Amino acid sequence: MNLHEFQAKEILGRRGVPVPEGQVAWTPDEAARVAREIRAPRFAVKAQILAGGRGEAGGIHFGATAESVGKLAGSLIGRTLVTSQTGAEGRTVRRVYVEAAVAAAREVYLAILVDRAKGGVALVGTEAGGGDVEARIRADPGLLATLPLEGLRRPDDAALRGFAGRIGLGGAVEAKATALMKALVVTLLELDATLIEINPLVVTEADDLVAVDVKMVLDDNALYRHPDLRALKDDDEADPVELEAQRHDINFVRMDGDIGVVTNGAGLGLATHDMLSDAGGRPANFMDIRTTATSLQIAKGIGLLLSNPKVAVILVNVHGGGMTRCDTIVEALGIAVRRSGRSVPVVFRVAGQNAGQARTMMVDRRIRHERVDGMADAAKRAVALAKGGRG
Repeated sequence: MNLHEFQAKEILGRRGVPVPEGQVAWTPDEAARVAREIRAPRFAVKAQILAGGRGEAGGIHFGATAESVGKLAGSLIGRTLVTSQTGAEGRTVRRVYVEAAVAAAREVYLAILVDRAKGGVALVGTEAGGGDVEARIRADPGLLATLPLEGLRRPDDAALRGFAGRIGLGGAVEAKATALMKALVVTLLELDATLIEINPLVVTEADDLVAVDVKMVLDDNALYRHPDLRALKDDDEADPVELEAQRHDINFVRMDGDIGVVTNGAGLGLATHDMLSDAGGRPANFMDIRTTATSLQIAKGIGLLLSNPKVAVILVNVHGGGMTRCDTIVEALGIAVRRSGRSVPVVFRVAGQNAGQARTMMVDRRIRHERVDGMADAAKRAVALAKGGRG
């Protein structure tokens, strides 16, 4: 779950990370009022959307008076902002964050994250922070320093001091940097976050550290442990299709391909995507049917595929086990087809609990399909049908 900048800053601020004074505003008048309350010599007015690249897209402005802040907020609220991370459709700005602008002597990049490639948590950073830091790191990976947290143990002060020096936070700011990194480690572990990114972390002329921009991502699967954080989720910014699927116990991500994918289990879903890609195909979605999903809920997820005009074929690749049986998937498929009134070719591959019954049901219910027993063969056949035209 992505948090807005103002939410992430409030969390870090309570945990000792220095952040600029600021408040969220929903209207131009509110923005002007916030500026008058802060009484800074200069203000930053930032569009609050769940995507990076706001500065390059005109989503961050600066003003010196409350009146100018109100006008800047008015130019942003209600605007559709298109950034490198929003896609062509962009995101609508519903609120802005008004904060005291910070003069930077230097800008540093600092983050703590779950390193999925290495199966652990790590602090990463570079003294070359700022808006184009990702491009610079891609061009020169050696810019990025890393400090792994072995076994999720909190690093000792000596390790943190050494890391601070590697990213330009030694000397006069070393102690402050060490305290800040400790706060990041504790926050990530206690809140089940997967990423806390500060870019830039500003070093001022007075040798103070200020987190000028913050990105925080929480693990959706751990939100049951944090009901207070679950309330921070912004459904207005969620993909309505993905949100609808989640309400029906299905993990669903829309993609831009033409092969609808029905799978149970994230690992099986990812393997199916890999096989489709290897065969030259493009998935229209990622789907992971949760074990608690009923046939009616699964039918809702399949219905989302059928409502997508780009979907030319549906690949069912299911392993029945636990609480999701193969015949439950067929019940759901039949319901979805009847409800939608649209029929596309179905490549059907099932194994495990009630697989034989499911195959019989597909025939008895006259669901147009091709049965394929091997996963790789099923992926190849789905790709071939997608390239051959719509059903």
